Amino acid sequence: MPTWLTVTLLTLMAGMSMPLGALIARWERIHPDWLEQEFRHAVMAFGGGALFSAVALVLVPEGIEELPAHFSVMWFVLGGIIFCGLDILLARYHSPTTQLVAMLSDFIPEAMALGAAFSAGGKSGPLLAILIALQNLPEGFNAYREMNQGSGISGFKIVMVFGVLALLGPVAGLGGFLLLAQYPAVVAAIKLLAGGGILFLVFQDIAPQARLEKAWAPALGAVLGFALGLLGHELLP
Repeated sequence: MPTWLTVTLLTLMAGMSMPLGALIARWERIHPDWLEQEFRHAVMAFGGGALFSAVALVLVPEGIEELPAHFSVMWFVLGGIIFCGLDILLARYHSPTTQLVAMLSDFIPEAMALGAAFSAGGKSGPLLAILIALQNLPEGFNAYREMNQGSGISGFKIVMVFGVLALLGPVAGLGGFLLLAQYPAVVAAIKLLAGGGILFLVFQDIAPQARLEKAWAPALGAVLGFALGLLGHELLP
């Protein structure tokens, strides 16, 4: 199989876990109500932990390898500032898309990194695709619930939108494979921008929403989400 086709299929598979997570959220029914509420908050926290692990273990460490310290800090802080402005804009227009923005901010640079890894002859691509898919699943769940509760879009349309957004994976992966592999500094800057933005969103929106009074499963979910990323980081060659 041609390498470009492998990159396309792997990134598409990773992206399709976003609508899969949305489908699970659409059909999810747990009783009694208090258990359902705690489960939803735990999944939200799990997604936040997975995002945080992507920042701490993938985006920032790989970004700073290619750039001097002052440029690394500049791109990371700039990412936080840009996403802060985006969050203010979304709040002004009452747009419930914080989880969606965080999910795509994680997915797109990681898909680029997957494509660049194949171009450089690395063997970590398939495992990275699996990890991206595992991260996208709870993030798709959370993004669906946020959009379904705060917008006038039907659940079916949200799932379809997520299916279309999954196509961004192959686009980003092929971009990393065909174009950006020759410019590692550009890939590094994108990773650091995304890392700063995700960190802002986790502490500004995701973590506060995940908290639930007199319930400990959500906080534990964040630990388990980070542990998932840690396991993947240790398994990568």
